[in-house]
Amino acid sequence: MKRYMAIALSAALLTSPSLLPGSAMANSSTSDVIQPHLTTQSTLNSIPGFTDVSVHDPSVIKVGDTFYVFGSHLQVAKSKDLMNWEAVASGVTDNNPVVPNVTKEFGEALAWAQTDTLWAADVIQLADGKFYMYYNACKGDSPRSALGVAVADNIEGPYKDQGIVLKSGMWDQISEDGTIYDATKHPNVVDPDVFFDKDGKLWMVYGSYSGGIFILEMDETTGKPLPNQGYGKKLTGGNHSRIEAPYMQYSPETDYYYLFLSYGGLDAVGGYNIRVARSKTPDGPFYDAAGNDMIQVKADKDKPLFDDASIEPFGVKLMGNYLFQRQIGDPGTGQGIGYVSPGHNSAYVDPESGKHFLIFHSRFPGRGEQHEVRVHEMHMNADGWPTVSPYRYAGLDEASNAIPSTAVAGQYKWINHGKDISSAIKTSQNVVFSPNGQISGAVTGTWSLADGNQNQITLTADGVTYKGVLTYEWEPNLQREVLTFSALSSSGVAIWGSQEAGLTDQAVVDAVKKDLNIGDTHNIFFNMSLPTSGARDSKITWSSSNAAFLSNTGVVNRPRAGKGDAKITLTANITKGVATTTQKYMVTVPEQAKGPVLGEYQFDGSKLAKIAQDSSKNGYHGQAFHVESSVVGKKKNLVAAFNGQDSSVELPGLITDTTDFTFSGWVNWDGGDAWQRVFDFGNGLTRHMFLTPAQHNGALQFTIHNEGKDQSLIASQALPTNQWVHVAVTLKGDTGILYVDGQPVASSNEITFNPKDLHVTEAYLGKSRYAADPYFKGKMDQVSVYNKALTAKEIQRSAEKRPE
Repeated sequence: MKRYMAIALSAALLTSPSLLPGSAMANSSTSDVIQPHLTTQSTLNSIPGFTDVSVHDPSVIKVGDTFYVFGSHLQVAKSKDLMNWEAVASGVTDNNPVVPNVTKEFGEALAWAQTDTLWAADVIQLADGKFYMYYNACKGDSPRSALGVAVADNIEGPYKDQGIVLKSGMWDQISEDGTIYDATKHPNVVDPDVFFDKDGKLWMVYGSYSGGIFILEMDETTGKPLPNQGYGKKLTGGNHSRIEAPYMQYSPETDYYYLFLSYGGLDAVGGYNIRVARSKTPDGPFYDAAGNDMIQVKADKDKPLFDDASIEPFGVKLMGNYLFQRQIGDPGTGQGIGYVSPGHNSAYVDPESGKHFLIFHSRFPGRGEQHEVRVHEMHMNADGWPTVSPYRYAGLDEASNAIPSTAVAGQYKWINHGKDISSAIKTSQNVVFSPNGQISGAVTGTWSLADGNQNQITLTADGVTYKGVLTYEWEPNLQREVLTFSALSSSGVAIWGSQEAGLTDQAVVDAVKKDLNIGDTHNIFFNMSLPTSGARDSKITWSSSNAAFLSNTGVVNRPRAGKGDAKITLTANITKGVATTTQKYMVTVPEQAKGPVLGEYQFDGSKLAKIAQDSSKNGYHGQAFHVESSVVGKKKNLVAAFNGQDSSVELPGLITDTTDFTFSGWVNWDGGDAWQRVFDFGNGLTRHMFLTPAQHNGALQFTIHNEGKDQSLIASQALPTNQWVHVAVTLKGDTGILYVDGQPVASSNEITFNPKDLHVTEAYLGKSRYAADPYFKGKMDQVSVYNKALTAKEIQRSAEKRPE
């Protein structure tokens, strides 16, 4: 069983980072040198392994030796160790084995909710040995929902419907409590959790946004609500406050009922976070750590919907968005360990070991809406509140010997989860617990063991007190155990800490030097992002041998055309305390392209299948993929033929210095699906410009996209098919013009984005940067790109040189 210390921590909620004193981890042997005990305090038989699964809104039940989680969209998974999960079912389809023919079985609920999917399910086993699934369906853009129950003899089904037990969202009609439905007061009947209290009585807590969170007394024989309760008793929320996903867990250790809740929105930018309140009885009243009665927590009805500011101060926030950030020089790889929008949890207390577990889904930094199930262990602090271990559960068995104070001293990555509901990710800061009881870094203060009792530690800063737990956890990025703490303040703020290995200042700067990477420096067209900090608050400054072309801050000023490339030595100076080292990089800043023609492609080369020759002075030859030479006209002119499946030409960054711009070329389009590309120049999905022969409305369109906005030129119709057509786009100042056969078909004086601001690294002919878009099918010839806007007469002359 995991052994833990109770901690009493008091600290200021400081958020601004500060440098650690140079003596905190000095190179000399002094009394301030930190030498934390790095020997493991646990017995680890093997490296923990994990198999992940995606189940949104996981509700846990243990059957025999197996844990199951049931979630939204009829997703089900199972595990024997809470670490390695196996998918059982997914999807509200009639081939789902858990509820075969689900569209008919739960048809009444789906029809009422006007939806084709199901939300968060919950399963419990009752005295008859059967398994009762509480399913729910919601319209989504309103609280029109149905909550029902289905029964199975086996945990994995098949479940048979026993009918709807609650409905909501019946606008201007009588609701379940006999009054007209009011979404600010009445619940949205979703997110059920059915549980037994300590005396064996059955309850259901449920609700999401709308009128709040409610609880009902249940019939232990039928699994349905006892009669004449309406929607039951309200516990918290209302006025459309973003509070949902209630889950009740009784702890024999504290004799409290803990009501877990999720605040905010569930998507990656919704700020989802897990909170908790507690009561001595299952139906409340529930209070947070500051003594606030949760029945009073609701949104301000006089403010717009989903007013988060009204509810942010209430409830004990156990975790939100965070990242134990891996900095340059830190061990491991990647950006670090963290979550985005963790929430909709369930909980489990092991009856034999007494261990508490938190089971939830989470998204992750930089991974969009991808989500997976996570399990963390919880421990009760000295005030009887659950603290969540910072790292996922890894099945460690800790030794019984106490953690000595010398092991507590050391450097930590520190997270303060705050009380906000925000998409911002709380990144770790550096703090040091010195052996003499001082704390420095992002948080300053003192820590001490009370009366020599190694189970009690006090950290004071600005009079704020945190109480929590020390445990050894498995750090998956480092692939080793680390000492961690998780603690709560009396206002319900969680702080986490993860201890780092003790390093001298020289070891730190050496590690930063080894890890420092600024990418390919052979051809630098754009300003460089030069890092200025590394691990353990080390500093990185830069010096350039030729600041005229590359400044000490990474600003690039390319030599004029004909002046030759600039060869520069860029030096990184890395320091921490008195320790220092340097790293040198050879950088080439290419001369500007010779204009006005940046690239010219006649497609007459015999090697077109591999190379698209540039006949301009710049030699920007492209790489051709599955493009064939095709003969047209009496003069047997060679053109490029694109097959519409995998043909494209990839060009170098043609427009790196271009403010004004022209694309000119002949196109013979075979037609087909929308969003094919004549060209697509850009950098990733956030900065690019393209020309499509037909978009979703069937019109020729040029778009330049930057800063999250589109600026477009849209013709009245699609590009003609099965004939040679000359197309051109010009940009001059804020004016853009789209031409077909030498005649303007669209124009705008509001094209404020410049091509050079796109930092073009990928330039395609015949291919989109979006994988879902089709390839171009047809032919091209006489493609030219300019760093000036051709005049209307110049465009007309180009349109006279038909390939035929």
